[in-house]
Amino acid sequence: MNLQYSFTLALLQAAAVYGYANPGACSGACNIHDPTLIQDADGTYYRFSTGGGISYASASSIEGPWTGRGSVLPSGSSIDNSGKNDPWAPDVQKVGDLYHVYYSVSTFETQISSIGLATSETMEEGTWTDRGSIGVDSKEGDQYNAIDANLLIDGNTNYMIFGSFWQNIFQVTLNGDATSSTSTPVNVAFEPAGTHPVEGAYLYKYGDYYYLFYSWGSCCKYDQGMPAAGEEYKIKVCRSSSPTEGFVDANGVACTEGGGTVVLESHGNVYGPGGQGVYTDPKLGPILYYHYVDTTIGYADSQKLFGWNVIDFSSGWPSV
Repeated sequence: MNLQYSFTLALLQAAAVYGYANPGACSGACNIHDPTLIQDADGTYYRFSTGGGISYASASSIEGPWTGRGSVLPSGSSIDNSGKNDPWAPDVQKVGDLYHVYYSVSTFETQISSIGLATSETMEEGTWTDRGSIGVDSKEGDQYNAIDANLLIDGNTNYMIFGSFWQNIFQVTLNGDATSSTSTPVNVAFEPAGTHPVEGAYLYKYGDYYYLFYSWGSCCKYDQGMPAAGEEYKIKVCRSSSPTEGFVDANGVACTEGGGTVVLESHGNVYGPGGQGVYTDPKLGPILYYHYVDTTIGYADSQKLFGWNVIDFSSGWPSV
């Protein structure tokens, strides 16, 4: 571990003792929404995000400087949906020899939605192939909304979780090359109260447990109207010894019955953190990454920033 990473890790761990750590440093292209993170074989970081046909950037360090690399789907998606020209909420994973970017095609606050897939061998601009829908779709009246996909590869099984509001988070299994669904969606998380504000889940295995991270609350358009205090985005988690069922929070409340332990919420100048994922950094270990509003800068969606923190799992529950 080099000196820069050692110093950064020490600062973040020390801050966590006294409360939520501030986001790690970011330079370059840091204004993003719904980030997802991976590294290539050379250790270069690639970060994909909502907007611009799934725009992406690269950097030699998670701190940056982040440099724009272009768009995964510059002409939009091939999926027949009114939102096809603005795919969003990407999830990047390495499946075999291919990089997979799963994306959502929908329009805000509707259920007519699909999860699509683009693949590339190198992640270079212009090399992405749009494969269209993976067969996870929704229509008005369904229990779920087919957006916010995340893939967990666990042994020989590909688990995909997805969903937003309605009855919240569902799971399917995908085929061997993770290109299409092979099962009926099963509900794994539900907030029965209010507007059911649960979305953007991310399933991460650490030790003996599977951790279901998700965003809770009002995500967007804060500059047009602020939610009531405490109703803004925050990151919660449940865990289970199974990847498919039995997720509970730290108090033992089932995630399908409104359970959820807060991992990160508004603090200091940080407001509405969410749209998260978890990445196992080879130098820093597990990293929670997300977008957030810096209240000293502005509340518009276009002003949201890339945030990240080292995760401490020493208690059996993630903290930053």
